[in-house]
Amino acid sequence: MAQIDLERKKPRYGRILLKLSGEALMGVEPYGIDPVVLNEVAIEIREVNGLGVETALVIGGGNIFRGVSGASRGMDRSTADYMGMLATVMNGLALQQALEKMEVPTRVLSAIDMKEVAESYIRRRAIRHLEKGRVVIFAAGTGLPFFTTDTTAALRAVEIGAGVLMKATKVDGIYARDPVQDPTARKYDHISYSEVLQKDLKVMDATAISLARDQSMPIVVFNLRASGNIKRVVLGEDVGTLVDGG
Repeated sequence: MAQIDLERKKPRYGRILLKLSGEALMGVEPYGIDPVVLNEVAIEIREVNGLGVETALVIGGGNIFRGVSGASRGMDRSTADYMGMLATVMNGLALQQALEKMEVPTRVLSAIDMKEVAESYIRRRAIRHLEKGRVVIFAAGTGLPFFTTDTTAALRAVEIGAGVLMKATKVDGIYARDPVQDPTARKYDHISYSEVLQKDLKVMDATAISLARDQSMPIVVFNLRASGNIKRVVLGEDVGTLVDGG
């Protein structure tokens, strides 16, 4: 009965931006992309797209290369960040292929021009793809060093007029402290942008939170590992933590 009720619900959001970390694609692997996890994520995205929800994504590249990590080992930060951007393109192409095998039309739009493998990012083009029912994957970050993919996600969500920025993580929301280290840590069901910044909660970087606050872009932080959570958030269920103006 619960499943029937879920199917009858209408989406709360007509257009979403989903932020996935590169690490989320690793699964149990120490590096790279786990094909099983990639397929599971693609299935969930297909279901949401099938509801008529215009779906865009930003994927990190930490499963392949992290710019900050490279810089900490003596590499020039700008060079390291550009390498990290290329890693996001690799992840975007992998997810595109997984989705198109399921007959979900998908476009990868890159902030760095590489026309042989992806379209160049143009805001109006991205919106047009979404209006035609295509899943849009934003790759290569902002195209500039020193900006994280969290900031990219907030920026693209605002640019395309998304109804919500969905941040998929390994835990079921925002906690006062790391729940892995402190099982008694308090979980927030609802928190304001200002509180996230004041308490220095590390769910997203400060630039991303500030941009979302300035543009009144709601953020839902939820657990990607729980099957069906992407759809539950889209349908308006109380999943994870909502971040807004409070």
